[in-house]
Amino acid sequence: MSASQQANAIQKPIQQDWANREYVEVITCSIKKISDFLNSFDTSCRSRLATLNEKLTQLERRVEYIEARIVKGQTLD
Repeated sequence: MSASQQANAIQKPIQQDWANREYVEVITCSIKKISDFLNSFDTSCRSRLATLNEKLTQLERRVEYIEARIVKGQTLD
């Protein structure tokens, strides 16, 4: 085997290793971006649901108050 063939035999696995590492890095970065998005989405949804829950609680209290006044025969002034 000539020197150039030996060099190619050594370089080819090294180049393949670097290509594999680059591919793994791209996949890793993509997974991280997806994970960051999902975490952000989760936080946003939880916040919005908490706000909606507060509004619904207030509405339920108002309805209970109005129902209580109606049962007692009071007017809604």
